[in-house]
Amino acid sequence: MKSESIINKLDNIIPNPKCSLNYDKDYELLIAVMLSAQSTDKRVNEVTPYLFKYNLKELALLETSKIEDIIRPVGTFKRKALYIKNIAKRILEESGGIVPNNREFIESLDGVGHKTCNVVLSEIYNEPCIAVDTHVLRVSKRLGLVNKNADVVNVEKKLMKLFPKDKWSRVHLQLVLFGRHFCKSRTPLCDMCPFKNVECKKPLN
Repeated sequence: MKSESIINKLDNIIPNPKCSLNYDKDYELLIAVMLSAQSTDKRVNEVTPYLFKYNLKELALLETSKIEDIIRPVGTFKRKALYIKNIAKRILEESGGIVPNNREFIESLDGVGHKTCNVVLSEIYNEPCIAVDTHVLRVSKRLGLVNKNADVVNVEKKLMKLFPKDKWSRVHLQLVLFGRHFCKSRTPLCDMCPFKNVECKKPLN
């Protein structure tokens, strides 16, 4: 499929893609994306209202056990509680309390990897990025955009070549939402799929 065709179909079914995580401040998004690893945005959104009652300085000083109690529903909460404290401390001490437009710094934070950094840079600074999560990976393989054995690095590179740079961030969000709500892992809504004439490689978890 040509990129124009994919973009048009995604625009028809998801015309106004938005990040599903709730946040008001840059560091809140960073922490929320970190928490979403091995969890869901819905579950993260259930705990962050309680977590973000504390500002950055308070998070850095908050008892680890208190953070654990708040984020317990998202899983791996003991490790993530430590990540939150360390992230808060480093942002305060090394970047003046803001998340900088600096990939090297963001990816050096505890619990923050390439995908999380891409989401933050795209959402906060409008940097052109494609973050490959489980939904983007699944949809890309089902639609035959990448090889079935491609890893997240190769998928990102392939999608960056396929789509115009100024469309990366938008297409990333659309693929995430398309995978979450339509091209689901176990029960895809194929009758509603704009790509239903494509020979998909499913089922694929």
